[in-house]
Amino acid sequence: MAGRRARTGRGWDAAPPRAGADDTTPRPRQGRRGRSEEAEPTSGESTPRDESEVAREICLRQLALRPRTRAELAGALAKKGISAEVSAEVLDRYDEVGIIDDAAFARAWVSSRHNGRGLARRALANELRQRGVDGEVASEALGELDEETEAQTARALVDRKLRTARGEPDAVFRRLVGMLARKGYPPGVAIRAVKDALAAQSAEAAEFAEQIDADALADAEGERG
Repeated sequence: MAGRRARTGRGWDAAPPRAGADDTTPRPRQGRRGRSEEAEPTSGESTPRDESEVAREICLRQLALRPRTRAELAGALAKKGISAEVSAEVLDRYDEVGIIDDAAFARAWVSSRHNGRGLARRALANELRQRGVDGEVASEALGELDEETEAQTARALVDRKLRTARGEPDAVFRRLVGMLARKGYPPGVAIRAVKDALAAQSAEAAEFAEQIDADALADAEGERG
């Protein structure tokens, strides 16, 4: 019909393709402002942090929970993938300024665990070894806990347990000696502490305690251990 534009397969009034143009070539999507939405630089990308800075943050988080030995901090850094070189550099600096002090840690550990839990030197030595404290440093700290103090603590532990202990004297004796052994007391110290405590408890317990040869039992326990 005259005056009307012919309808083609490309839609009303579609412009014919330009010579040489490829109709199948995809064109970039256009944004609302007519700009291409293809790859644009991401503005939120952050620069990787320095490894030493990360290592220091890990150490400070660990130390915020409780005091740590150098070995404990080194282990925490290794688990987080910090290189051995950076770890040594950070820990050396912490040693210099006193943030890490294994000797002070050992002394505080011995005092706290002995007074709080009644642990003897043998158990305390094992705990310090597990935390990476050097043997010489640990021995110096343990030297502040003398035999007399250890014996007094053992007796106090037994007296406290005897207040609620039930059963025949021989059964009570075995339980209490076992309790002290688990806390690291040598057989002689444990047996004497329990014997003396039983002797002061009652006539029946005292009669049983009289039959105990503490030295012989200690020797036998030592051979078994």
